[in-house]
Amino acid sequence: LQQGMTRDQVLASWGPPTRVVPLPDGVRLQYSQQPAGQQAFMVDLDAAGRVRQVRQVLTELEFARIGTQGDWTRADVEREFGPPAWTERVYSWDGPIMTYRWRGGMIDLFYFVYLDPAGVVRRAHQGMELRTLRDKP
Repeated sequence: LQQGMTRDQVLASWGPPTRVVPLPDGVRLQYSQQPAGQQAFMVDLDAAGRVRQVRQVLTELEFARIGTQGDWTRADVEREFGPPAWTERVYSWDGPIMTYRWRGGMIDLFYFVYLDPAGVVRRAHQGMELRTLRDKP
């Protein structure tokens, strides 16, 4: 995709997005490979429906943007990263945990986003995704 392409050109090239998210000055087309894949592309269109930017967001640099001091919510995370691979609960945390699959260099990783009961981000960190040989094709 190239900057300046129309929405119709994006759809013709990449097909329908996973989600469409409104932005203050346009719209974001999310193309997520979750739950099995390790990439998610955000295609931002301006108010005229032309590509402003395209970026793959499941990266260490992008995850570092997530605020854990009460300044990010679940909606913020999903707007910036798309839907998680899954959301789960554990006994030791009073709220949902969103899990993203991604690849850091040559390592398969998870990125965990811990939400409080009100849906506010309180913790976030990466962890290794360990696979057994049975999981390999």
